[in-house]
Order: sequence, then C-alpha cells, then structure tokens
Amino acid sequence: MDKLKAIASWSGGKDSCLACYKAMQQGYDVKLLLNFVSRESKRGCFHGIEGRLLKFQADLIGIPLAQKEVSPDMQKYEEEFKTAVTELRGKNIGSMVFGDIYLLEHESWIERVCADLNINALEPLWNNSPENIIDEFLKAGFKSIIVSCKADIMGKQFLGRYIDQELVEELKKRDICPCGEKGEFHTLVVDGPIFKRPIKIVEAESVIKESFWKHWFLDIKKYT
Repeated sequence: MDKLKAIASWSGGKDSCLACYKAMQQGYDVKLLLNFVSRESKRGCFHGIEGRLLKFQADLIGIPLAQKEVSPDMQKYEEEFKTAVTELRGKNIGSMVFGDIYLLEHESWIERVCADLNINALEPLWNNSPENIIDEFLKAGFKSIIVSCKADIMGKQFLGRYIDQELVEELKKRDICPCGEKGEFHTLVVDGPIFKRPIKIVEAESVIKESFWKHWFLDIKKYT
C-alpha cells in the first residue's frame, strides 16, 4: 500500500474540504472523494445536500466522487462504511482523510474502524482551534455557505450566509462553535483554490425538518 495515495471522506462542507486540501499540500495524492447519502432521501447524511449537487461540486474540483447509500442505524452504517472503503480503495491506497476537529468520540471511531481496515487515518485539522481553522480556510480563498442548522439555536436567517469573520464573531457570542463541530450547522463549499470556477446558487428555499432535532435546511433547487 502507498500511504501517500488517499481517499477523502467528503461531505461537501468546509471541514472535509479543508482537510482534503491540507492533505494535498502535505503531498498526499487524493484519488477519490467518498460521500455517504441517506438511502431514503438521496441526500448527504448530515448536511442534507442533494447527491447531484455534491457530484457537480466534485466535477468542479476535478476529483472523482463515489457516493454510497447508507442506513440511519449506526451499527449498519459502520459495516456499510467498511464495505465501501474496502471496495473503493483498491490495493494501492493506504490512507483516508477526515475533517474532524476535537470530538474524541469521532476520532476514536475513525481510529478503530481504520485499524480494522488496515488503512491510515489522516486527520489534518485535529486539535486545531476552530477559530484558526476558519482563518486558514478563508485565507486559502475558500468560500462556503450555511445549508443547515439546528432550529433551537440558530434561525433560518442563517441559511445561505457565507462563513466569514463577522459570522464567526456572531457565533461565538451565541456560544456556538465557529466550525459547528457539534452539528450546530453545516456548510457547502462553493469556491476555492481547488475549484475550476465557483458554484452559483440560482434558486433555493428554506425548509424545516424534524428527526432527532428540528433543523432548517437550504433546499438548493437550481445552480450553475
């Protein structure tokens, strides 16, 4: 296995994007973006982004995207995750990139599962402060918008807003992690140094959905 050949776990949001970008800067050859979508909705499992939009985003980045449907059951998800990585990695890919920042339960799960798969878990953002991560993301030239947020702590007025220093300060005043690491909000990256051109959102609608929590989602209907 070549540890410098990698798969990147991909949500379409800022953290997975910056982690992938940093891995590339560190000399990793990212061969594939791996994205998981809900078997029921065909949307990103946590961000709620439509599968077709994520493929469009990957096309503009120029790295192939593999999408796998998964169930909401965590035990089944782990097996589906392992199966997907095993099928896609081939014989030469030795690393997988993740965008986790500080949640130990996430890192522990990734380390355990990757050990089972005999693949190196690469965490370029791990243990960096959320403020520094946002600063690095913006200075690199990336742009992202909020596409979902928890309704009990953030209103629909946050949907569609760009991540910038003004928003970071507003989130800190609300005692919300600037990176949304605890699932407070999720983003879609629409431009940056690895993009051929920006994604332009033409039409979108705010909708509210309820599962474990009420979430506002930006339902992006048209884009170019």
